[in-house]
Amino acid sequence: MGNLTRDPEMRVTPNGHSICKLGLAVSRTFSTRDGERREETAFVDIDAFGKQAEVIAKYMRKGRPIMVEGRLKLDQWESNEGQKRSKLGVVLENFQFLGSRDDNQEGYENSSPPERGQSNSADATPTAQNDDALDQDVPF
Repeated sequence: MGNLTRDPEMRVTPNGHSICKLGLAVSRTFSTRDGERREETAFVDIDAFGKQAEVIAKYMRKGRPIMVEGRLKLDQWESNEGQKRSKLGVVLENFQFLGSRDDNQEGYENSSPPERGQSNSADATPTAQNDDALDQDVPF
């Protein structure tokens, strides 16, 4: 759980698969033996795929809070100088938006579905069938 360090970077492969790369700042506060309060922040690179990648890219922006679940992935490569390098990242498996729509930031507050019982068109009457259709527009 943390805040995005940058806007999500969305790409689509030639096969049509969506990939979204995002950075997350995860902070923790603790007390030292002397009673001094300290904060430490870890920066985590996250890769999301498919529909989840598309939803995150659409609704999230730098600074927004999000909770992610995923698996660790170790990338290893050799630098131009011949040194072996590695980096631990996360492959997103599940996520949850945090905060509220009243945060006055661009994002999901402008894309709210109509209230239940309201129709999507002027001549439609509110029915259970119309209510079920609303659920298809909600990304979370």
